[in-house]
Amino acid sequence: MSDAGNEVFFQVDERANGVSVLTLCRPERLNTMAPAFFPALRDAVQRLQAEGRTRALVLASTGKHFSAGMALDVFASGLSLTDTSDARRRLAFQTGLRQLMACFDVLEQAHFPVIAAIQGGCLGGALDLAAACDLRVCSADAFFAVQEIHIGMAADLGVLQRLPKIVPPGVARELAFTGERLGAERALAVGLVNAVLPDAAAALERALQLAGAIATKSPVAIAGSKLALNYAVDHPTMDALQQMTLLQSAIFDIGEMGRAIEAWQRKAPGEFAPLAPVAPL
Repeated sequence: MSDAGNEVFFQVDERANGVSVLTLCRPERLNTMAPAFFPALRDAVQRLQAEGRTRALVLASTGKHFSAGMALDVFASGLSLTDTSDARRRLAFQTGLRQLMACFDVLEQAHFPVIAAIQGGCLGGALDLAAACDLRVCSADAFFAVQEIHIGMAADLGVLQRLPKIVPPGVARELAFTGERLGAERALAVGLVNAVLPDAAAALERALQLAGAIATKSPVAIAGSKLALNYAVDHPTMDALQQMTLLQSAIFDIGEMGRAIEAWQRKAPGEFAPLAPVAPL
């Protein structure tokens, strides 16, 4: 569970099969994101990474909507983060914004895949959050929007950088410039989501099935695959191939492969040790 003061933003459930579930739990506020949400999310994901037991993470939500993004009262509250009145404050603004971005970066950087199960609205900062995940599934009533354009700002937590690498660039620009809603079926057609399910419960179940399947594989091979895929997105093929030679030399494990082959032949889950925990500094 994560909270700031008396406010609970989400709950984390670590299951025995290596699947963890992080569930946003402020449905009465449309699961909007207050400033304290961001470091809480970062810390929760980094803890799961450091402990090494999680092999796949499902990011879920409660209520009618996945999340309406950043709470609008954040912009009206006069936070120091939003002050760009002089050069010193603009430098501080840049540092603060990059720190907010980094709170979503951890999803991309985690050694385990992250799967978002989305129902209803996924708006504004919530789409930045979903775009940082590896896979997305949604309910038939889901819709997505780059909401920030409606309040006179450019989206700034990663969606403009990640979305054109997930969907066709023209679709990303259409969403960014118009703020129009992208429904579930079109989201599937353009590749934003991997599956559309009848309702929220079915979407969560599909996300858990995907996470469960991932969790039966070698966590070293999964981590290596994610590192290689992430690197390839932003680098030329030749550079990515060179990275792969170094990466493979670090993670190649004949013993692990033997266990994987045996499990595959038996059509049974593999028996793999978790990743090594990382001691805090």
